[in-house]
Amino acid sequence: MGKIVAPAVIRGEVIADNLVSFGGRGGEMEFLSPDPDSIIDRLPLRNPGQMKRLYTLTIDEIIDYVVGLGSQLDLSKNEFMQEALELSYDATELTPSILRWQYSLIQDYLSRDMVRGFIDVPIGIPFVEGWQQTTLADGRVASIRAMGSRCLHITAGNSPMTAIITMARNALTRSDAIVKSPSNDPFTAGAVARTMVAMAPDHPLTQHFSVAYWKGGTVEFEERLYQPRNIEKIIAWGGFASVRHVTRYIQPGLELISLDPKRSATIIGRDTFADEATMRDAALRAATDIGASNQTGCSSARVILVESGTDDDGVAMLTRFGHMIYEAMLGLPGNLSNKPKQFDAELRADIQGLRATPDFYEVIGGRDDEGAIIVSKLDDVVDFYPRLSGRVANLVPIDDIADAGRFVNAYTQTVGVYPEALKAKLRDELPLFGAQRFVTLGYAMTSNPALPQDAIEPVRRMVKWIVDESCPAEDCPPLWAGATAG
Repeated sequence: MGKIVAPAVIRGEVIADNLVSFGGRGGEMEFLSPDPDSIIDRLPLRNPGQMKRLYTLTIDEIIDYVVGLGSQLDLSKNEFMQEALELSYDATELTPSILRWQYSLIQDYLSRDMVRGFIDVPIGIPFVEGWQQTTLADGRVASIRAMGSRCLHITAGNSPMTAIITMARNALTRSDAIVKSPSNDPFTAGAVARTMVAMAPDHPLTQHFSVAYWKGGTVEFEERLYQPRNIEKIIAWGGFASVRHVTRYIQPGLELISLDPKRSATIIGRDTFADEATMRDAALRAATDIGASNQTGCSSARVILVESGTDDDGVAMLTRFGHMIYEAMLGLPGNLSNKPKQFDAELRADIQGLRATPDFYEVIGGRDDEGAIIVSKLDDVVDFYPRLSGRVANLVPIDDIADAGRFVNAYTQTVGVYPEALKAKLRDELPLFGAQRFVTLGYAMTSNPALPQDAIEPVRRMVKWIVDESCPAEDCPPLWAGATAG
């Protein structure tokens, strides 16, 4: 294979000169991309007034564009996406079959009904399409509109869908995007942008979508770019260190929208053990939440709290349930889950250490780095639970569902729940401890970008909420009417 190039795409122009070398995450590959210093002056939208072109488009025309782009991104026809997929095999933690499957989902995400929901659910189309008027109690008449921003998107590389979601949100909010590609997926967003250029190079939406790569933490470069004169919002997906690093640039006029790293949990109630069929149903669902995309998502199941009881009978039942989950996980379709491409050496050593303490833990599987189920015999998680990955989960017995709160904190994004009726008992209390999303067990790794994420509404935060207030003196008493001289 020749040299691997990740071009920059800036406002409808593909740039592949002044190339310098970068290393992919984990040292698995090397690729070339334009020297960031050679393009930094071209990345920002210097004249925000140019965004007026976006307002010549109706929301239906924008949806037409995004849906049309979705059809152009068909992997069977699009050479840019085919190239990005092939190059990404060495960059990503995902195995080839899982990555190819995720690429195949792009058109489903960009169907007409889905795309409309991305803007209508979180904001409401009338607010992005025009001014919405309301009369307030003090007599003033307010007109409110949601308008686009100049945004920098620091995207995550654990799924190519991040690039797709970013493109759609940017278009639907009539925003201007600079997308920083991640080192473990430096190709997908660029392939999307190159497809936009091929499809409609002069279209306003194409002209307001730029993609480039630079090494995160390059302070001199970032200090020049991350300024309110260049951008108004930073939407940061990614690891703890990278999100924390971005905060150094936040100042008046520059807002951070942080989609920071999370860990998720699963809660399984006592009714699960009513009969064999129910146990196996729950086991398959739990295995799916653990194994889908090889546990690379923030919403992947890692710690599973089970109301089995902590006595000997309860732990024995939990262990049997753990074997069911392990068997179901190994039986998942290969495009959904399979033996991880890499396995953390420190985690492997931790798991091996638990095998020497059978009074406290039972480890099911994990001999060949294929994934494992760790059964705690006491009502506590393993010390290394933040590092659970590679299809490794920890089953923890509890005596009462009310005990679940002590395992939930501000890092808890998704809580998969079984049986379904149990959610009604949890959703009003666990958010007080930090839980952010409740979902039917087995669906943790499915999502809809129209919904809130990480306990915020990213799309509502991306836009600027503009107010036009009219204050008729006869309805809204003026200050001067009650003022006295001197």
